[in-house]
Amino acid sequence: MIPLLKDEANRAVMFLALSGIALLFSMLRIADAPIDAAWVAILLCGIPIIKGAITALVTKFDIKADVLVSIALVASVAIGEIFAAGEVAFIMAIGAYLEERTVARARAGIEKLARLTPTTARIIIGGEERIVGADTAQPGDTLLVLAGETIAADGVISRGRTSIDQSVMTGESLPVDKGPGDEVKSGTVNQFGTFEMVAQRVGEDSSLRRMIRLVESAGADKAKIVASADRWATWIVFTALAAALATWLATGEVIRSVTVLVVFCPCALVLATPTAIVAGIGNVTKYGILVREGDALERMAAVKMVAFDKTGTLTCGKPEVVEVKSCNADMSTDEILDIAASAELRSEHPLGRAIVSHFRCKRTHSPRAPESFQMLPGRGVKASVGGRGILAGNEALLSEHGIQIPEELSRMSDLEKSRGCTVLYLAEHGSVFGFIALSDTLRPDARDTIAAIHASGLRTLLLTGDAPGAANYMAQSAGISDVRPGCMPEDKIHAIHECEKMGEPVCMIGDGINDAPALKSALVSIAMGGIGSDIAIDAADITLVGDDIKWIPHLLSLSKKVMRTININIATSMILNFAAITLAMTGLLTPVLGALVHNAGSVAVIVNSALLLKWRERNGVTQP
Repeated sequence: MIPLLKDEANRAVMFLALSGIALLFSMLRIADAPIDAAWVAILLCGIPIIKGAITALVTKFDIKADVLVSIALVASVAIGEIFAAGEVAFIMAIGAYLEERTVARARAGIEKLARLTPTTARIIIGGEERIVGADTAQPGDTLLVLAGETIAADGVISRGRTSIDQSVMTGESLPVDKGPGDEVKSGTVNQFGTFEMVAQRVGEDSSLRRMIRLVESAGADKAKIVASADRWATWIVFTALAAALATWLATGEVIRSVTVLVVFCPCALVLATPTAIVAGIGNVTKYGILVREGDALERMAAVKMVAFDKTGTLTCGKPEVVEVKSCNADMSTDEILDIAASAELRSEHPLGRAIVSHFRCKRTHSPRAPESFQMLPGRGVKASVGGRGILAGNEALLSEHGIQIPEELSRMSDLEKSRGCTVLYLAEHGSVFGFIALSDTLRPDARDTIAAIHASGLRTLLLTGDAPGAANYMAQSAGISDVRPGCMPEDKIHAIHECEKMGEPVCMIGDGINDAPALKSALVSIAMGGIGSDIAIDAADITLVGDDIKWIPHLLSLSKKVMRTININIATSMILNFAAITLAMTGLLTPVLGALVHNAGSVAVIVNSALLLKWRERNGVTQP
């Protein structure tokens, strides 16, 4: 029992359960006891409300709805209306619990991001390698980076070739080939070869540390929604006190004044927002959408611009073979695929694995094993296939072996590159005989999703670290006209702030670690839960558990429906409250009857909110 009570959420549920049972006993007079059972609800639910109201009023002069509730509780107890006091405290505690269950949760994204920072570095001093703390490296030091290691500082490669997984910083799905003179960044991963680099920016100046600081600061300006009852708390409190005082002066009956205070309690108003949000969250959960921030649906309703990351969000996030070309009349494209799959069979490079996977999908058998295989980091592979010496790689590999690319094949490969493809050339005996183009592919439902978003009156924006060719091609394929290629994490934040300055609040959708600062900076954010990184998910308000972007239009429409429901709830509660106040002032309602009558507003609010659970827009826009 004690461990259970230490958890605040469990404690709240237990107190509500006990209070509900006690009120039932009190109302039905089941318990023949010298003390009214409603005192349980007053002690468990009412005392925390009174304590919080006094603390806020004394320390900050912050007048919230709790102030009026506290006055009503004390007044009801003072005149002996124990059940009315307990019932009001119980209703208010339910509202507070729902509010707490839907508010922002603590996120561990910054801690996870910090764990990406390498703790050690290999420094070469006097020709000898020394392992030191990463923070002790200085600009100008020569660092050695082995295959599989995370780069400890920003710098330039001075010796060796490799492929770098820099998705942490740019979101690119494919490793990038690097050689002498190329820049590398901290936090990125050396995939294959060993290289030496000259450190330029280390410690707090490194790219990864700067991104951590962006994540820490990006969410600071994100506005929080204030509870409906608290928005008008000062007005409600003074109006209630004035009405109660006027009733007492006019009639001389204290019980009428207390009844006014009881029916003036904003129970329905407190429930107006959280019940609608909880129902909205329940609605989208059915479609694999996890709302992690309580006020995310409220913020979503204000969005006018939806910004997408490219890799892993609009696209599937992994390379696929999209074209096989031959420049040898005696060799078919099927033969080229056979040779390439055999040459890459033992490769660990994502492009090589994609070619082998494509071959297995097209054939009923596996590629034949090469007689010999050599990985050439940053360039490609060299293999012997059926007695033929095959080179499979990029232009750097061909240049290294003095091989020229035929003009016709060069034109075809340039066309594929303009579409964002990566081209792998195949050569033997000093000549190229074909190439294979690979690319990240657009999600099947991406274009329909973008069209539905546009149909709802919102604009879209593509923010990606990819090169202009790949970015523009994918944007055009998806139907997005506004594209920002080559974005680093800080560039994405800048673009979001630009939109907000123009009066276009942004919903950011992303999946990578590099998207985390932008996700926190946007008014509301969505992370891809399947393919996305844990850090992106922790930074976001909403998660698509199955990466199913087709439900985004439904989420956008539902958020507006939630806000309409909240407004209806508020209007209904206010109308019923004022009707009850009028009856209380004329003496037609006693405190107990008044408490029951004004709770009709609470029931109406709950029922209206519950309709959101099965809501689905029927105009075709959000019907994937």
